Amino acid sequence: MQDDDIMTGDMLVETVENQLEEGNPIKVKETLMRLMMMGTPREEAIQMIACALSIEVFDVAKNDGSFDLKRYSENLNALPDMPWEFED
Repeated sequence: MQDDDIMTGDMLVETVENQLEEGNPIKVKETLMRLMMMGTPREEAIQMIACALSIEVFDVAKNDGSFDLKRYSENLNALPDMPWEFED
């Protein structure tokens, strides 16, 4: 993997915003609404979602794998707890 291939935080946030705009996956919008209903400011909620997305991006880059929508959805469901907080 080259440095050019690494997504920055801003790129992850932009990707989340694109997912929201496109409505795909719908779980992203559902998660945003849930977090905001819990009192999380929108910007912070977007950053949390970007963290969940970063796990998928990292795994794809590290393992030359494919995007795992199921795991992404599971990580979104766990928010506001961060995925690395519940790993063994």
